[in-house]
Amino acid sequence: MDKTDTKTTAATTVADDIRPDIFDGEASWIAALFRAGLPTLHLRKPDAPIEAVRALLRSVPEEFHDRIVLHDCFSLTREFALRGVHLNGRNPEPPENHCGSVSRSCHDLDEVRRYKPSCDYVTLSPVFDSISKRGYASAFALPQLEMARAEGIIDDKVIALGGVTADRLPAVRRMGFGGAALLGAIWSAADPDTAARRLKTMLETI
Repeated sequence: MDKTDTKTTAATTVADDIRPDIFDGEASWIAALFRAGLPTLHLRKPDAPIEAVRALLRSVPEEFHDRIVLHDCFSLTREFALRGVHLNGRNPEPPENHCGSVSRSCHDLDEVRRYKPSCDYVTLSPVFDSISKRGYASAFALPQLEMARAEGIIDDKVIALGGVTADRLPAVRRMGFGGAALLGAIWSAADPDTAARRLKTMLETI
């Protein structure tokens, strides 16, 4: 199985954009991560048609639906009573009459300043060199992030994304982030059980 596109948030979130489409057995991976204690899963599938995303959500046990955030196919949020939507360049506005959570991708500190007030939380990336995207290097120097924390730009509403591993979680806390989004560190596992064990270990570190 080729896995190269996935993501998460809140105190810890896992991002499922390891692939832009849906892969065989993906629902089993998602369920295993939730059973390991995952608070939130971000589902990012820009290349998948809405029917494929709907079928994936139907395959995930309903008890976990309120922990899933969509990056695309926002109309499914209400249909499946999902947690919320994540805004981005493709989908910059929440759907009309949306009543769930709203988060947003940010790639520089100016975007954090701009979008954080209107969101429940934002992700900032890449904080470290990416694991899942080769050549996608950190965009921030440590002194820059420390200054952003001192100025109140980085706070509990900002989630660190990009290159987050177990040994980097203490640094994420010191930088003042409200949590970490895990991507390559989880989806690089060989199978769902290994991914779940890896996640459980990381959750115990936080």
